[in-house]
This record gives sequence, structure tokens and C-alpha cells, in this order.
Amino acid sequence: MASLLQRPILIGGLGLTFSVWLLDQFFPVVPDFAGTALWMAIALGSGFWVFQKRSKKVELKSLAFPVDRAKAEKALVAVEARINQLAQEISTESAPVLNLRQQLTQLTTELNRQEIRTAIMGGKSVDKTTLAKLLLGVAIEETESLENVVGADIVLFLATGDLTDSEFQTVQSLMAQNHRVILALNKQDQYLPGDRPVILQQFHEKMQDILSAEDIVAIATQPAAFKVRQYQPDGSVQERLEQPQADIAPLQERLNEILAQQSQSLIFATSYRQAQALNAKVQAEFNKVRRDRAQPIVEQYQWVAATAAFANPVPTLDLLATAAINTQMVLDLGAVYQQKFSLDQAKNVTATLASQMMKLGLVELSTQAIAPLLKSNVLTYVAGGTLQGLSAAHLTQVAGLSLVEYFEEQVQSLEAGAEVRFKRDSLIQKLQAVFQENQRTAFLQTLVSQGMNRLMPAT
Repeated sequence: MASLLQRPILIGGLGLTFSVWLLDQFFPVVPDFAGTALWMAIALGSGFWVFQKRSKKVELKSLAFPVDRAKAEKALVAVEARINQLAQEISTESAPVLNLRQQLTQLTTELNRQEIRTAIMGGKSVDKTTLAKLLLGVAIEETESLENVVGADIVLFLATGDLTDSEFQTVQSLMAQNHRVILALNKQDQYLPGDRPVILQQFHEKMQDILSAEDIVAIATQPAAFKVRQYQPDGSVQERLEQPQADIAPLQERLNEILAQQSQSLIFATSYRQAQALNAKVQAEFNKVRRDRAQPIVEQYQWVAATAAFANPVPTLDLLATAAINTQMVLDLGAVYQQKFSLDQAKNVTATLASQMMKLGLVELSTQAIAPLLKSNVLTYVAGGTLQGLSAAHLTQVAGLSLVEYFEEQVQSLEAGAEVRFKRDSLIQKLQAVFQENQRTAFLQTLVSQGMNRLMPAT
């Protein structure tokens, strides 16, 4: 608690709450002023901030060839810097840090490899295994997971008819991740000769903004056997089933063209992609370490908010106190995630949280969810104060966890020491998701149990 006394925002906010409560004892009109004071604080915190809405339209990335060695090496150097930053932040070469360094060393070594890696993707029953056996001399991996193709230089995507929505989205994702993709229409022999060009044309039309026409081919890995009748000299007829040879020539030719022209750039592009994937692992480790540090901060402020609301008999004052507490929490959590907010910025973030909680009815929902869990026979005043205190704790925790989720998302695109830009819509989305997650009965029961022990300890 001593550390909290060194936070002027928190103490000032609680002092304002107490002052309004004192006025209420002598002037009955003050409860209206309490609500006005809250909205004045919110307005002052957010009045100067200009929000910029960005379009949510996602544009597909075209394959940015060639990726040269310099670009790949630069990406690996950037990952090394992030690993060093992680080691410095936790002040030790822990097992996760050592593991990340080993992966980085492996990626650096693979810049000099010569073998091209090919992955085959597609749904069930598209003959991935059969195609892998037919492509002699090619390193093949069969997979249905996007995560497993990060290290593939070329991805062969198999389909047997018009692309489904999920297949189309998978190809989109592959292209967005800068993969080299060839789309193959397999089992073309199952269509009538007149229908084959129509199906292939549908492929071209659907993928025209994503793949070049040369990267869409038709093959038959396992053509269906057909019946052959042979008439004998004596007039009898013999029938037999004849198995046609597989026809993958168009795919093989396209592969050969690509390998002849782009082998080196394919390897560098894969290294670049793997560096990005490793950087995501580094960020996940950052998130783990910082969450461990953020959790005690959130818990500390949730119980401060609970105590303040429990002590205030004026219903509207608990939210005013929570606003002051949340402002300090924004600054403390921002420091954990190395996103330094000014006081005005922190007030604006708090204002967004408070206004959205009221607009979405989270205050009422929290109270309604906690009230049935309170089984107390104490005086009405104490019971009411307990309910307000637990609700304040719940809302403060929701606000804190929302900030943690928000910071984790934003820090991935924020360079150390860069100016913080508040993304209001993103925070609101996190707030809604976290509140829903923390409405579970088991979670609220734990909160009530802990809160009762803190607010009403046994004598």
C-alpha cells in the first residue's frame, strides 16, 4: 500500500471522491454533482485526443519477389535484437531465451542451403500422398496446417473442383504470408472433356487477383481405370480394365520453370518468413513475462477500487474512484509493456473504458451477476457496500485485463521508445471480449470469496 501512496493520480482521485462524499453529507443535491463530476473528469481526459479510424479492408499482398539475401539477413538481425532485449528484460539467459537463440542460429545457417522444400496442401481425398510419390527428386511435406508450411519454399495446393470458401481463404492466407503457391486442379479425368475447360476457367476467374494464370494447372494423379474390349478372331470378346498413366506434366513443367528462375530467391523468402515466425515466438515470450508482472498490478488496483467503493455510501462515487484508480493502472501497465503514456493520454484511455462500460451496461451486468452470489445477513448498508465493492473490483479487473490484451496486440507493431498511438476501437473490442470471458460463474465465485475476506474479514 505504501507504493500506492506515491501515485498522485490515484491519491488525488480518491481524495476527490472523499470530498464529494463529505459535501453529500451536508448538501443533498450533491449526488447529482457526483455524476456530473465523473463526466467532467471523463470529458477533460478525452477532450483533446483526436481519433483516426482506419479502414478495415484487408488487401492481399502480392508475392514480393525477389527477396534478396540482404533483406533476409536484416530480418534475422532484427530478431536477434529482440532476443537480446528479452534477455535484458528478464536479466537472465533462461531456457526459453537459449532455445530462441538456437532457432536463430539454425535459420542463419539455412540461408546457404540449396535444396528446395515443397509442401502439398489440400482437403481430404485430393491425392496429396499420390502426388508426393509422383514428384521424384523433390523434397515433399504433406500438411493441412498453415503453421507447418512456414519453412516451405513452394506450396502446391490441390483441389478437385470449384474452390470452397475455406480453400479459397487458405490460398489467400498463403499469399498474404508471401508463399509461392501453385494451384492444381486434380482429378480432371472425372469431368467430361467438354467440362474440363469450364472448370479450369472458373479457377482462373476466381483467382485472377491472387495467382497468375501460369500458376494454375490441371492434373490427374490417379486417373480412373477404363474398360477395354478386345474382339478375338473366333468372334468372342475379352474385356479388361486398363489403368492410364498419371498426368502431372503441366505441374512438373511449371515447377521446373520456377526452380530454374527463382530457386535462390525462394530460399531467401522462406528465411525471411521464418524470421517473422521466430519473431512471433519471441513476442509470445515477452507476453508471458509481462503478464506475470502485470497480473499483480491488476490485482492490487482491483482491491483498492473495491475498498474505495465499499467505503462510499454514495452509489455514483464508486465509478469516480475507479476512474482515478484506472488512470494510475494505465500508467503502471503501460510501463510494464514499455508503452509510455502521458498523464493526459492515460486519462483518455480511462475515459474510454468508463464511458464504454456505462454505454454497454457493464456496471449493471456486473452487479446483477454478483448479487445472487452474496449470501450475507449483515445490515443493508454493509451488504450494499459489499456489492458495490465487489462490482468495482470486477470492473477494475476487467479494465486491467483488457489493457493487457490491448498492449500485447499493440506492442507487436510498436518499436521501443516510439510514440504511443491510442487505438480506441481496438481497446473497446478487447473490453467486450474480456468482460464476456470474466462473466463465468466460477470466476465470479472466486472473486466474491476473495472480496469478502478482504472487505469483511472475520473477527
